[in-house]
Amino acid sequence: MTPRLLLCAPSSGSGKTTATCAMLRAFVRRGLSPMACKSGPDYIDPMFHTSVVGAKSCNLDLFFFGRKMARALLKKNAANAGVTVLEGAMGYYDGIAMTARASAYDLACATDTPAVLIVDGRGRALSIAAEVKGFLSFRNPSRIAGVIINRVSPMLYPRLAETITQETGLPVFGYLPEMPDCTIESRHLGLVTASEIEDLQAKLDKLAAQAELTLDLDGLLTLASAAPEITDTLPALAPVSGAVRIGVARDKAFCFYYEDSLDVLRSFGAELVEFSPLSDAALPENLQGLYLGGGYPELHARQLSKNESMCRSVCKAVLNGMPTIAECGGFLYLHKTLQDASGEKYPMVGALNAEAYPTGKLSRFGYVTLTANKDSLLLNAGERIPAHEFHYWDSTVPGEDFTAQKPLSPRHWLAAVGTDSLYAGFPHVHFAARPESARRFLEKALEYSRH
Repeated sequence: MTPRLLLCAPSSGSGKTTATCAMLRAFVRRGLSPMACKSGPDYIDPMFHTSVVGAKSCNLDLFFFGRKMARALLKKNAANAGVTVLEGAMGYYDGIAMTARASAYDLACATDTPAVLIVDGRGRALSIAAEVKGFLSFRNPSRIAGVIINRVSPMLYPRLAETITQETGLPVFGYLPEMPDCTIESRHLGLVTASEIEDLQAKLDKLAAQAELTLDLDGLLTLASAAPEITDTLPALAPVSGAVRIGVARDKAFCFYYEDSLDVLRSFGAELVEFSPLSDAALPENLQGLYLGGGYPELHARQLSKNESMCRSVCKAVLNGMPTIAECGGFLYLHKTLQDASGEKYPMVGALNAEAYPTGKLSRFGYVTLTANKDSLLLNAGERIPAHEFHYWDSTVPGEDFTAQKPLSPRHWLAAVGTDSLYAGFPHVHFAARPESARRFLEKALEYSRH
């Protein structure tokens, strides 16, 4: 069985992440080994989930891949979990281009998961029931099976809960009061990473204790257990014809990876070797490929620049033709210089003759479909892969070897550098969306190893 529920809200900022962390931590303390999943492409919330549950979290994104793949990934990741909590993104029905496509609602439908709507109780009376009723009736079926009231006082909660149930017929599974000492700070890429929050564990324990007091955890577990079984499984992937070692940059500067995407590389037989561009002197030995993921290199530009031996090691590998994927933060790292938020320029790897600089605003934000304009490391000319961009920094040479097309929109632009041995650009990809691109990368790495 795969007991599960999805936490959603009318809008961003309603407290989904706080409620998710509170619930997961409470389930951990009950010994349930919970699993967490995030709707959409966000990297940072799953890092929080991992910090809470002590096990990997995953992204379930219906723009990247179809419903069958989403169900299969959910089943795989939840295999050993006592309960799985899916966290929605934005508002419940908010999907692509003013549609519900790839929304939390779309995910609830695709995975047959009951949804619990988190509503803000501040400054509300009867209107809170109107909001819930509106979400309940907006689509049929809505998949909404209950409500949690956030930021409400113990005195007001019983009256609001009774009103919601009377007006909508939905059960209310408790509340969370205002907890200002447990807030999670924000930063230019969203929530700060888990390792950076002072006294994170103490905050999470306080949230869990509150959840035990004021959330109906037993009722939520009963709801989760009523979800129908998932039967979809992942497709079998035949390993490539040889041993291949891929270096994966992983530290505070490079921390944005989809674990399920890395698992596709592993399924093809790759050995993934982690290293730190911040602290290691050079790349690991005997690599045939390199993966530089996204993250926060702009916040660590001074330290990255000071590690000159690593910069030289990466530059040599890339210029010598080692197959390399460099997404967003990894792309910035390959630049000649990277300017931090204060305007200070720092030398970087220098494999790309380009300079990276802050723009002070989101640049080319959201989902795109990448179409290759020529044959390159991940795609042949004309082939496509779904991707997403989210960055406040830009490049003097953002690349022109792919065309990025916004879904359901005429907007498009040239993006990313693509050569026979390099993919480098702001768009992030997920190999579960196109496993053949992962295989192509590894086969190029094997060719490189034979030179």
